[in-house]
Amino acid sequence: MARFHPLRVAAVEQLTDDSVALTFDVPEPLREEYRYAPGQHLALRRVVDGVEVRRTYSICSPAPAPEAAGEPRTLRVGVRVVDGGAFSTYAHKEIAVGDELEVMTPAGRFTLDPAPGRYAAVVGGSGITPVLSIVTTLLEREPGATFCLVRSDRTTASTMFLEEVADLKDRWPDRFQLVTVLSREEQQAGLTSGRLDQERLARLLPALLPVAEVDGWFLCGPYGLVQSAERTLRSLGVDRRRIHEEIFHVDAAPTASAPLPTPQHSTVTVTLDGRSGTWPVQAGESLLDTVLRNRADAPFACKGGVCGTCRAFKVSGEVRMDRNFALEPEETEAGYVLACQSHPTTDKVELDFDR
Repeated sequence: MARFHPLRVAAVEQLTDDSVALTFDVPEPLREEYRYAPGQHLALRRVVDGVEVRRTYSICSPAPAPEAAGEPRTLRVGVRVVDGGAFSTYAHKEIAVGDELEVMTPAGRFTLDPAPGRYAAVVGGSGITPVLSIVTTLLEREPGATFCLVRSDRTTASTMFLEEVADLKDRWPDRFQLVTVLSREEQQAGLTSGRLDQERLARLLPALLPVAEVDGWFLCGPYGLVQSAERTLRSLGVDRRRIHEEIFHVDAAPTASAPLPTPQHSTVTVTLDGRSGTWPVQAGESLLDTVLRNRADAPFACKGGVCGTCRAFKVSGEVRMDRNFALEPEETEAGYVLACQSHPTTDKVELDFDR
C-alpha cells in the first residue's frame, strides 16, 4: 500500500536551464518500503494556498539488486519545469538541501525485470528519466542484454542527463547503442534531424536494429511521440505485448471511451489496505473522489489518467473511464481500472485497491 513519508533533500542538481535532479536521503527504517523496480516513480506532495498538490516524478537511478540489504539509501528523480506548474516551479526555484518533502513510496508498472535479450526505447524530453533507470539497471545486472536508445530533444542544451547517458556508452560500448534526434538544432541532414514523427521512425528504427526481434520496447514522453512510436512498431510487426508505454504530457487527447448514461443513485464498495466500506457516488464525481471523501489514504498522484497510482481491480459492476494513458490493454482486459477516471454505469460497483 502506497504511503507518504517525509524525506530530507540531500542534493539539488541543475541539469538544464529548466530541469533539476532531486536526491532524497532514505532513513534505514524506511528503506524496505522505498525499494523500487527500475522505471518506477515517486509522488511528491505539498500544500499551496490550502490545497494539496501532488506530482509524479520518475526515479532515474539504477534500482537496488534484490539481494542488496539496506537499500536504497537515496532516491533521485528528475523534474522538468512545466509552464505554470505549481510543483515543478517550486522544485526548480525553491527546494534546497536540508528541506523535507512528503514522498510517496514507489509505484508504477513501466518497469523491466532484467533478463538476457535485446531491448530498445524511444523517449522524448523528460521521458529519459525512467528509461535511464531501466537501461542502467539492465546493463549492470545482465551481461547477456543489449539496449538501443533513441531519444528526442529540442537542443543539446535542453537534454536531461546528458552526461549520464554518455557514461553508458563509455561503460558498455558493445551493448549500448544511442541515437539522439534534435528537433531545433542544426545537424547533418538525415534521420537524426527534425521532429521524430511516424514517418521518420518508420525509416530510422529498421536501420538501427531488427525491430520485430526486440524483446521489449519502452516508449516514454509526450503523448504524440509515444502514439507515433507505437503505431510505427505495430506497422513493423511488433507484438503489442512487447510494447510498454508511459505518457508524460497529455494535452487535448481523445477519451478512452464514449460517454455512457450514469445511474442517478450509485454506490461504490471499496477494499483498501484490508478495510472495506460502501459509499454513495455523487453526481459527476469520479470513483476516486468518492473514496477520498471517506478515505483520505486512497492512493493517487496525477488524477489525469497518466500515472496509474490509483489503479484498482473492478470486482463487480461496470464503469466508464474518461481516458486511460497508464494501463496496458492486458490490465484493462483483466479487470483493472483507473479510479480517477472511472464513473459508474451500474447501480453498484465494487473496487479492490489491494490486488
